[in-house]
Amino acid sequence: METQPDWKDVLSAARTLDGVAHRTPVLTSRALDQRSAATVFLKCENFQRTGSFKFRGALHAVHALAPERRRQGVITHSSGNFAQALALAARLEETTATVVMPKDSTPAKIRASQAYGARVVLCEPVQTSRVETTEQEKKKTGATFVDSHDDPRIIAGQGTALLELVDEIRSGEDPAEDGSMDPLDVILAPVGGGGLLAGTAIAAKHLCPSSRIIGCEPAAADDAFQSLQQGRRIVDFVPRTIADGLRTPLGKLNFAVIQRLVHEIITVSESEIVDAMQWAWERLKIVIEPSSAVALAPLLAEDSRFKGSRIGVILSGGNVDLDPFFALLRADLHRGLSQDLRPL
Repeated sequence: METQPDWKDVLSAARTLDGVAHRTPVLTSRALDQRSAATVFLKCENFQRTGSFKFRGALHAVHALAPERRRQGVITHSSGNFAQALALAARLEETTATVVMPKDSTPAKIRASQAYGARVVLCEPVQTSRVETTEQEKKKTGATFVDSHDDPRIIAGQGTALLELVDEIRSGEDPAEDGSMDPLDVILAPVGGGGLLAGTAIAAKHLCPSSRIIGCEPAAADDAFQSLQQGRRIVDFVPRTIADGLRTPLGKLNFAVIQRLVHEIITVSESEIVDAMQWAWERLKIVIEPSSAVALAPLLAEDSRFKGSRIGVILSGGNVDLDPFFALLRADLHRGLSQDLRPL
């Protein structure tokens, strides 16, 4: 097994990303604070390059490859966000990327991956097909496989989001008021393959060791919750969630980190995910995808465990397929109903 990343690896990733990845904004909301009875800081990775936190790990991983391996190109399988991230990272590192994507991937994510320069190969929407197709393409191209989450370089890269969040909070507060206290009581991050949660937990151990680290997961794809409960990694499951970025099985390296550093995994329903997504669009005026909404949903549920706490939330991305929405508008226009449309 590969060595688990540590704080030094997160710092190394931060140096690689400096000036290339966006330092994404940290937003606060009085409405959200009132609703949750807490003080909430939102790390908005929906404003990251390629629209998600995945770019952090992808760039760090590609940059870390030996030059000769990098020249042969990189390959991965992904439902969309990591596909886009690896495509852009490869382009910036002057190499090529092949991404294997399930046929049911969001069309917008397929188009975006191609726009960033990736060669997209479609496969059946099951894990075995993803793995087998990737292996076939890897043999054809000689490219280096980069796992979307179960890779120490990826994990370290994702940990830089929390590093920035804590730095932003501390820079905006009076040291005399803050004293030696940790800047956050609770940190919420979505969990699918586990790269973001594991990287966040590693960074938190150094930056705010008394903070409670909580992973957030769809109840309809709760392999991380089940894995932590049973003490073994669950991989035989069928995810049925709107949060397509969280359908990936939990990685081995990530599970080991989560077992050691994460305090609990909480689950949310599909309706709670959609409600949180709508609330963010309407009240925060930002576009987040279902995977991001998974980490926001517990706060909107007015869970008493968060009352009075300082909470950091990693909003993981904002890649949403808006084609169906605009198709409905165009259909109304086509039917000549434009005069009767309600204001958006």
